[in-house]
Amino acid sequence: MLQLSKVTKLFNPGTPDEKVALMDIDLTFKPGDFVTVIGSNGAGKSTLMNIISGVMKPDIGEVRIQGNAIQKLPEHERSRWIARVFQDPMAGTAPRMTIEENLSIAYSRTKKRSFGWGVTSSKRKMFREHLQRLGIGLEHRLGAKVGLLSGGERQALSLLMATFTKPDILLLDEHTAALDPARADLITKLTDEIVREMKLTTLMVTHNMEQAIRLGNRLIMMDKGRIILDIPQERKKGLTVSQLLGEFERISGHQLSDDRIVLG
Repeated sequence: MLQLSKVTKLFNPGTPDEKVALMDIDLTFKPGDFVTVIGSNGAGKSTLMNIISGVMKPDIGEVRIQGNAIQKLPEHERSRWIARVFQDPMAGTAPRMTIEENLSIAYSRTKKRSFGWGVTSSKRKMFREHLQRLGIGLEHRLGAKVGLLSGGERQALSLLMATFTKPDILLLDEHTAALDPARADLITKLTDEIVREMKLTTLMVTHNMEQAIRLGNRLIMMDKGRIILDIPQERKKGLTVSQLLGEFERISGHQLSDDRIVLG
């Protein structure tokens, strides 16, 4: 379980450029929750991700996973619980290494540190089986350098690597935003299948409002560092983009203005 209590983060505090990134964020995620997060640029979505993953530390508040207070731990120490897929398909993998080498490193992520991350025949068989589930032929290209893959192929591999060891928390940081529509649809479908099958507790930031409504069992909308809407599964059923926009404008008092927001 993931819990955030009174999490607050300011940028440039005490200066004329002070900005509220997050303010008094209280969130509890039950095991298996798939939460989509949407909001305009500067709403605090990326800061929320960075606070959970350890890229940033909160000024105030606690972050707990499975009861463990982790807000003071560095990013690498949180990797035993947290996996993340980034917007950039070039992030999260080693481009000069092969597919099987990348998978071997991902497989060893939560294991005791050693020099044994090399690829064995048993690992290679397991990698092929997992890659086959993606349905894009990567199981036949284990020796290919990851840097030579297309953006969609690389993002599919990143998703597989992130979920390989069934992390306690999966963070998806606009992981389809940099892809063309066809590849974005593929990664969205794979994400939904993998998260459902593995029952992963997942937080997905997206600028696609239709995607935010359709995926997951809970939707959070942010504005100016605060959570202004927290919609459970029952209310998500039948919710339309126009209704969601109307709710945002009613609560925030202004229109959602961000060129990157995709309505559907």
